[in-house]
Amino acid sequence: MTKYVYLFKEGKADMKNLLGGKGANLAEMTNLGMPVPQGFTVTTEACNRYYADKKTIAPEIVEQIFVALENIEKEFDKKFGDPKNPLLVSVRSGARASMPGMMDTILNLGLNDEVVVGLAELTNNQRFAYDSYRRFIQMFADVVMEVDKENFEHLLEAMKKERGAKLDTDLNGDDLKELTGQFLAKYKELKGEDFPQDPREQLIAAVTAVFRSWDNPRANTYRRLNHIPYEWGTAVNVQGMVFGNMGDDCGTGVAFSRNPADGRNELYGEYLVNAQGEDVVAGIRTPSPIAHLEEENKALYDEFHAIAEKLEQHYRDMQDMEFTIERGKLYILQTRNGKRTAQAAVKIATDLVKEGVLTEKEAVLKVEPAQLDSLLHPTFSAKALKEAKVITTGLNASPGAATGRVVFTAARAKAFIEETGDPVILVRQETSPEDIEGMILAQGILTARGGMTSHAAVVARGMGTCCVAGAGEVHVNEKAGEFEVKGVVYKEGDWISLDGSTGKVYAGKVETEEATVSGDFGTLMGWADKYRRLEVRANADNPHDAEVARNFGAQGIGLTRTEHMFFESDRILAIREMIVAKTKEAREKALAKLLPIQRADFEGIYKAMAGFPVTVRYLDPPLHEFVPTNEKEIEALAKELKMPFAELNNIINELHETNPMLGHRGVRLSVTYPEIAVMQTRAVIEAAINVNKEGLSVTPEIMIPLVGEVKELNYIKEIVVATADQVIKEAGVELKYLVGTMIEIPRAALLADEIAKEAEFFSFGTNDLTQMTFGFSRDDAGKFLGDYYDKKIYASDPFAHIDFKGVGKLMDMAAKLGKQVRPNIKLGICGEHGGDPISVEFCHKIGLTYVSCSPFRVPIARLAAAHAAIKEEMGLL
Repeated sequence: MTKYVYLFKEGKADMKNLLGGKGANLAEMTNLGMPVPQGFTVTTEACNRYYADKKTIAPEIVEQIFVALENIEKEFDKKFGDPKNPLLVSVRSGARASMPGMMDTILNLGLNDEVVVGLAELTNNQRFAYDSYRRFIQMFADVVMEVDKENFEHLLEAMKKERGAKLDTDLNGDDLKELTGQFLAKYKELKGEDFPQDPREQLIAAVTAVFRSWDNPRANTYRRLNHIPYEWGTAVNVQGMVFGNMGDDCGTGVAFSRNPADGRNELYGEYLVNAQGEDVVAGIRTPSPIAHLEEENKALYDEFHAIAEKLEQHYRDMQDMEFTIERGKLYILQTRNGKRTAQAAVKIATDLVKEGVLTEKEAVLKVEPAQLDSLLHPTFSAKALKEAKVITTGLNASPGAATGRVVFTAARAKAFIEETGDPVILVRQETSPEDIEGMILAQGILTARGGMTSHAAVVARGMGTCCVAGAGEVHVNEKAGEFEVKGVVYKEGDWISLDGSTGKVYAGKVETEEATVSGDFGTLMGWADKYRRLEVRANADNPHDAEVARNFGAQGIGLTRTEHMFFESDRILAIREMIVAKTKEAREKALAKLLPIQRADFEGIYKAMAGFPVTVRYLDPPLHEFVPTNEKEIEALAKELKMPFAELNNIINELHETNPMLGHRGVRLSVTYPEIAVMQTRAVIEAAINVNKEGLSVTPEIMIPLVGEVKELNYIKEIVVATADQVIKEAGVELKYLVGTMIEIPRAALLADEIAKEAEFFSFGTNDLTQMTFGFSRDDAGKFLGDYYDKKIYASDPFAHIDFKGVGKLMDMAAKLGKQVRPNIKLGICGEHGGDPISVEFCHKIGLTYVSCSPFRVPIARLAAAHAAIKEEMGLL
């Protein structure tokens, strides 16, 4: 019979896939002799069995749960459901990948109307017993029975107001006993039945709820954001309760072995006296720094500090630990590799190498490539900050700078962005897992309550989103759609700015400046460059972007979109003259105006790249994109071009296509109008000759887009080569250049061996290749992809991550076919996938030469390429 349940003492660290991250770590800490309250883990296989059995827990799993429970009763010398000596348990989820705040937790399970009385008598602490029971009722109702916890929060707030209590801890035992009665009555009112009194029934319902929560909307959103497969499932950890809410010699907290915000080597965390763990994470009370524990109880602090150091040395990484103090005794409830900001990740990785804990390769793998995004975005300019008005200061929970318009709910964040296109700042009393979609969409998060380890802080740090937490002067009125600070009211839609590095909140917009990277970051990226095989280029259409890319370590330009140059005011008229021209001579006359402008653009890009390769894509979009569509603009253009309105209007109408993305664009334009390719070739080659005379050594790479037939490429290549060779001959110089193509039509991938006879390089245009392989528009797919995620048809957006099974198969095929004909062919990718870490790893696996991405994603791609090479070497790929 399959074993579905493991005691902590039966598990090991390498059983993570079966026990989940939390279960494996609890087992490992047990093996290390740590003070861990004992329990058992229901495996991820049990979760998958639950879904295979149409969301029911099989009888043999239930049987194994209660056999394991008997073992825990012996460990604690207590009895589950016994009023005289009750065992209470917690029920927590634990997937193999850490998902902080995404899954559901239940504490104090096993309490009922009879057991709570016995617990009060046994501990001689009525307040503790009823505080535990009212918490359990609320959590069970929320997690298991899906009753909104606000129904109970209102009752708690009403009693505090009635008793004149500021904090929950100001309520006495009688108050909490009365409140528990109110909770039970509210539960019956909402569910139409009494609160369940059988602890065994409670336990199975709770395990079921954790399994069910694996498929809730916020978990699905988090998994999609972090590329966690649905098939992994979650484990469930059932652990004997220890109590931080029994009095002032008790407490609970969360701590990190190093600072998760900046990476400093210091014990960092928070705790609350007379509280349970959810109080710290939920941000319901503002906790004390862990350093205060040293002042209050040095022996306990020293014990915890020693455990933290031991765990960090054992796991060879910064640890995130939850702990409880029960009547002066310390217990460790869990440990995991801690979530950290990008800044902290880089410092911790480099420091651990200096300390001899990690090798360079191991350190590179400790920093997630996607995290670097938050290091590479703008910060507030010093000048702007001098003039900015600080309205309040909170905790610097997650660094970065954010400016946006105020919204108060996840739903309004989504709607506001859709309505206005403006960035938003999510302002909440405190965040909860239900806010995840809004947190993803927001540029920054501001909370009135909560500490550095609150839900808002942990999730924001993991996403690289700016967050200011615990801004106590902020009074949020969600219903009215406003918040107030020091008598000033800010409404939905008002602009505010957050500095997550200082905790300051500013009124209005604050000007930002581009990020710079150095120090530990430079050290880490140096290691990454040492071990990666893939080159990393950038997509850049102007000298400024090229310079940014080069500063971020780009080894060339993988895509220069020449059409982007045509939209600027000093050249749009010339391209429009070319479009409306009726003869080749007229088109050439218009193109002659563009030639010096294009040449100057290319010279600027070549200079910015200082001799690194530059790939220039010839004109790609359909011509209708360059002409106006409304009547007034057409009239104005007609006057400018000195032609009748009707004639111009007819030309514009003739340019209209039913499906322009599959229409007259790319190579097809140059087949119809070869003079376009002639002009662009002269500009590319003349620019290279000019900058080479100044001391550079440029080898231009000319890329023909949208090729699906080798004869197309051959036709245009002959024009390109004839023009280029003529220009080179006229200049009396030597210049090497390459002519290649984009592989973005499935037919091109299938016939890559034929195309490679003419193409000296391939660059996969995965935006169009994905669009044409799936048969849906990237501009419209967002309207229905959500349904595909919900119904588990697609795990993620194929425009965000390469579809390995379909699009990836075409890429792999094209790469192999191309190499058969031309063994040294350059193979690159220039779609948006070029900066996506998962896609970069795939590009490494199929043997591409380089990836190309937006300038700010260059370091991400560099690190992802190093991850791929190191993982392959370690047998992890």
